[in-house]
Amino acid sequence: MSQRSKLLVVDDEPGVRTSLEGILEQEGHQVTTAASGEEALAAMDRDVFDLILVDLKMPGMDGLEVMAAAKGIMPDTVVIILTAYGTVDSAIDALRQGAHDYLLKPCSVQEIVGSVEMGLAKHRQTLRRRELVSSIEQSVRQLEASTVAPKQQEEEPSLPRFVRTRLLLLDREKQIVVAKGEPLSLTPTEFRLLACLMDNMNRTLSYKGLARAVLHYECSDLEARRALKTHLWRLRKKLRSAAGDDSWIVNTRGKGYMFKP
Repeated sequence: MSQRSKLLVVDDEPGVRTSLEGILEQEGHQVTTAASGEEALAAMDRDVFDLILVDLKMPGMDGLEVMAAAKGIMPDTVVIILTAYGTVDSAIDALRQGAHDYLLKPCSVQEIVGSVEMGLAKHRQTLRRRELVSSIEQSVRQLEASTVAPKQQEEEPSLPRFVRTRLLLLDREKQIVVAKGEPLSLTPTEFRLLACLMDNMNRTLSYKGLARAVLHYECSDLEARRALKTHLWRLRKKLRSAAGDDSWIVNTRGKGYMFKP
């Protein structure tokens, strides 16, 4: 049986706390309640929560202050804001500050359960990504710390499993690229293209040479440029979205492409 998710319900109305606790425990979750922001902080000192439902308007600490404190203590925790005084501006403000969702009281059981399940799915995805990145980084450390056995002279040198720059890490064995801690979703062609460029950092690769290595066919420079154009555009777009930069791939006019970290 899988471990139950840990939820924290924060609301100054006893009836709301009791109702939410019953609904969420019925769904199989482990629920802790708090009557104020201060009680919520005390609960967070004692335990780690996967998701928090918090009322926006409460005496003392309001919902946004509780969310900010929770993000500081438990960055991966998902927060859902509940309020009976919602406006478009307050909803936008809550979402901008990191809330997963914004529910207006009174809300139906279906709305609450649906929002919580989506929030927990997001939480699980975040943890899986973190575990993947941690596994890759551990493999890199182990590889760097290990002693490489001398190779026989006749053995051809193999390409390294990992290629890294300040913001990128490429794992050739697992066919994974991590940008600023987040795995990139690349097609096999995009992965081969980036790997080829990163293997030859600060060196211009001809259009024909890239097409031969990445697309596996011989063609003229003009045909190669056309064939690579769409793949390069998509790769740059993904790098820009994940790492905020795509300037590493440079077009050397009339010659080819270069990766400049």
